[in-house]
Amino acid sequence: MPHRSMTSPASSKPISNSEGSGTIRFGVFEFTFSTSELRRNGILMRLQAQPAKVLSYLLSHTDRVVSREELHDTIWGNSTFVDFERGLNVCIAQIRAALGDESSAPRYIRTIPRKGYEFICPMQRLGYLESPESVPVQRPLHRFLVASLVAVVLITAVIGGYSFVRSRSRATAPLVIAVARFDNETGDAAVTSFADALTDDVVAKLTDTGDSRLRIIGNASVLRVPRQQRDLLQISKSLHAQFIVLGQVQRIGTQTRILAHLIRMPEQGHLWVVRLEQPFDDPSALETAASREIAAQFSAKLTNSTAPGALHGTANR
Repeated sequence: MPHRSMTSPASSKPISNSEGSGTIRFGVFEFTFSTSELRRNGILMRLQAQPAKVLSYLLSHTDRVVSREELHDTIWGNSTFVDFERGLNVCIAQIRAALGDESSAPRYIRTIPRKGYEFICPMQRLGYLESPESVPVQRPLHRFLVASLVAVVLITAVIGGYSFVRSRSRATAPLVIAVARFDNETGDAAVTSFADALTDDVVAKLTDTGDSRLRIIGNASVLRVPRQQRDLLQISKSLHAQFIVLGQVQRIGTQTRILAHLIRMPEQGHLWVVRLEQPFDDPSALETAASREIAAQFSAKLTNSTAPGALHGTANR
C-alpha cells in the first residue's frame, strides 16, 4: 500500500562499497538495493536478475574502477560454468539499454579498456524523515472511526474482488524468448565477431521494449553451440521458451544479408522472418540498424496479438 513520507535532503557524497543499501538517485533514475529495482521518473524498468546484480555492484563501488575479474568472482562465482565473458557483455548491454546509455559517449557506465567498468554519474542517497511532530494526534474516537472505515473497505474489497482474483489467475504468463547465436554463413571468419555483437544487441533491444509479457534469454550456454549441434526442442524444454530467435549473416555479392527467424515452439513453425540487405561498409551502423529493426518487428508481432491463437500467422517473407 502506498505510504506518505518526507524525503530528507539528499547526500551527494560517493557511495562506497559499505553503503550498498537503501535507495540512490542518479539522473532521472532511482535504484533500491534491497529489491534490485530500477525506476525511471518513478516508473519501474524491466531488468533481469543478473544485470541488476551487476548494476548494484557498480553502484556500490563508484569510487573506483571495478574489474571484470572482480565481477566474475563476486557475482558469478567459481562454481558457475557459463560463458562469463559474453555473459558480462550481455549484462552491460542490457544495463546500458535500460539507462539509455551509449558506450561511445557514456553518461553512466564508462568502459575502461583491459580493466573493467566505472560508474561515472553523480549520485544522491535518499533518506526518510518522520518526526513525532509530523504525525497527527489521534484520539480514541478518531481511531475507532478509522478502524471501522478500514473494516468496511476490506469487507467490500473481499466481496467484490473475487472475480478480479479469478481473472488475474487466468492472466497469461510472460512469453519466454530465447535468442540463439547468429550464424556466420559468409565464409569470412572476421564476420563472426559482427554476428556475435549483433546477437547481443538484439537481446538488449528486445529486453529494452519494457513489455512485462516478454522475458528474453540470451546468455544460456545451450544457445551458443554451433548450429549443427542445436536441438530446438531441448532448448525450448530446458529454458521453458515458447519462442526461439534464429539468425544468419550471409554474403550476397557486395551486399550483406541478415535473416532473423522467430520460431514458435514446440511445433518449430516460422512465426515471422526479418530480412535485411545492406553493404558491409559500416559494420557498427549495420549492427545497430539491424538489431533495432529485428527487435521492433518481433516485439510488435508478439505483443500486439492478445487473443488466443492470434500469434499463429504466416511468416513475413
